[in-house]
Amino acid sequence: MSKFLKAAFLALTVFCLSASLASAQDAKAGAKVFKKCRSCHTIGEGAKNKVGPHLNGMFGRTAGSIEGFKYSKAMRARGADGLVWNNQNFIEFITKPKKFIKKTRMGFGGLRKEKDRLNLIAFLKAQSVGGKASPAADGSAKNEETKTQTKLLAKDVPVPSHGILHLGRLAQLDEVAAWDIDIRPDGKGLPVGSGKVSDGEVVYNENCARCHGDFGEGIGRWPILAGGHDTLTDERPEKTIGSFWPYLSTVFDYVRRAMPFGSARSLNDNDIYALTAYLLFLNDIVEDEDFVLSKENFTSIHLPNEKNFIADNRKDEAHRAIKEPCMSDCVAGSPKVVSRARALDVTPDAKEGESVE
Repeated sequence: MSKFLKAAFLALTVFCLSASLASAQDAKAGAKVFKKCRSCHTIGEGAKNKVGPHLNGMFGRTAGSIEGFKYSKAMRARGADGLVWNNQNFIEFITKPKKFIKKTRMGFGGLRKEKDRLNLIAFLKAQSVGGKASPAADGSAKNEETKTQTKLLAKDVPVPSHGILHLGRLAQLDEVAAWDIDIRPDGKGLPVGSGKVSDGEVVYNENCARCHGDFGEGIGRWPILAGGHDTLTDERPEKTIGSFWPYLSTVFDYVRRAMPFGSARSLNDNDIYALTAYLLFLNDIVEDEDFVLSKENFTSIHLPNEKNFIADNRKDEAHRAIKEPCMSDCVAGSPKVVSRARALDVTPDAKEGESVE
């Protein structure tokens, strides 16, 4: 093949790859993927460094080069070796961060789906204009819009006639249902769905590992989720799902309403079943990676420490019986001071020349 044909073929190949990459990228879908990143990173107008550096102007920038951010030694070393972020190396990095840069402090487990990686790139580039992105990237524009709508609605709503303060209105049934999502130990409130342990591992690595560790061991001061067996009598016990928690419903309920951190309510019910199943696997409560947790078998799972919890019946004890409280003329005569904080030893000793009264 002649040099000209080789050059033409190479140019056509690059063009096709570029076109394929561009068509595969979807910035709107990338915004959803970025929800997994925003607990540590920001992008957009006024973006600042958080746990991780801001991502404005990332592509074309040397790794570890944002002034004022404390990078890991590994990241600074890669930058010193000439690593400049582009599509290809960013894809390698975000697929498995700790494999691409060993000893990086980034705890994120990585994006396993190619379309998620491409869409994330599209989003980052779309939001990063001239080193800064539009306010919509972190939701600030939406928040301002909501505030404006609230102001407009507030002045247009007629004053209610009910109640003493004439405020608000009765909640609609569908509004109550949207908030009524608690899960009880007897299974009441569980949604229809199911999830396998092996699928839960994928959900965990993408959404939880950056804070709770690859195996639930916890990173930094983030909570430990697994282990701690036989430590409850220790001076500093490890209170994990497997060692301390009484009910599996608490796991499902908490994850459903509050996790992942920074992206609460972003998981669907099947993902939550799978993630809960994987947490059981990490705690050796189930041992089969093909185990499927579902609404039907959920209440058959009992956590190891369940029997050590008892019903709180203190209100039934005679000395705690609730009596009608006195509301007026409860003490005859004028009130008297019977003790002082200093005498009760709850106030630090006064220094010379100071008074504690």
